[in-house]
Parts: sequence; C-alpha cells; structure tokens
Amino acid sequence: MRTAVVRVDVDPSGGLTPAQLAEGVAALRTLAEHDGVDVIDNNLAAMPRGRREAELLISNADPADPDGLKHFAISLCAKAFGTEPVTGVVTYVSRGTDEDAHGVLAGFGLRGDIARTAGDDGYDIIQVTLRKDDMVRIPESRVHTALEASTNCEIQIRMV
Repeated sequence: MRTAVVRVDVDPSGGLTPAQLAEGVAALRTLAEHDGVDVIDNNLAAMPRGRREAELLISNADPADPDGLKHFAISLCAKAFGTEPVTGVVTYVSRGTDEDAHGVLAGFGLRGDIARTAGDDGYDIIQVTLRKDDMVRIPESRVHTALEASTNCEIQIRMV
C-alpha cells in the first residue's frame, strides 16, 4: 500500500476565526492520531480563504479507492472543525519502490509486470510490461513520465 496525501479545505466559506482554526487543528490531530493518520503542520489561520487546506498523510492507502480516502478525510475534518469541508487533490508519497510504480499504473487503470535491474551507472532500470490493448486510451509518454517521476529510475515500457 502507498501513503496518500489528502488535501481538505476545512473552511470553504472562510468564516472560521484564527482561534477556531487552531482548535480545529488540535481536534483534527487527536482524531487523526487515533486513526493512524498524520497531519502536516500547516498554519491554516495564515492561509487565505479558499486555501485553508489541511493535509492528511494516510498510510496503507488503497490507490484504487481515492473516493474512499476523500470520504474518510472529509469525515475527520468535519468532526474536527464543525464545517462542511471540501476535498482537494489526492496525491501519493513516492519512495521509488515497485509498489509506487504499480500505484501509478493503477492510477491510469492499468496493470503490468515490473522488473527492476541495476544499471551500469548505479541507477535502477525498470522495465514495465503492459498490454497493447490497455494502452489504446492512454499515451505511452504520459505513463512513462509518471513512472519516471514516481520512481526516479530509467523506465522502459514494453507492450505485448
């Protein structure tokens, strides 16, 4: 599983005071800790309206269920802040593992085989085998770039 970063606008109306935001963050930390979630230390009161986003690090996240992650994060933030939060972007922490590569593929709705070898220059080479039929709807360059960015390795895509 991967670590998701779920961003949630906890004050979409911009009506919370700095004190209410501080209380909400404290409550969110308590709720999050109970559920094994980390809260990134953001100064929400210093952020402008519309950008008061709490960032939650959710370990062991299922990349195939971003809606479940969003629902979970909204639930935590609604309890903590007493507002109707709105989720933003869901991203994933990348550690360059094969699991990260599989997560990128899953984000595109793809499955593939991954083989990692050490290159002559000390950098890993990852060969990804995908089905041609699956790649009809997605440009190969897009998949290649996403895999390269998430693994920091040379990527070779092979289609069968």
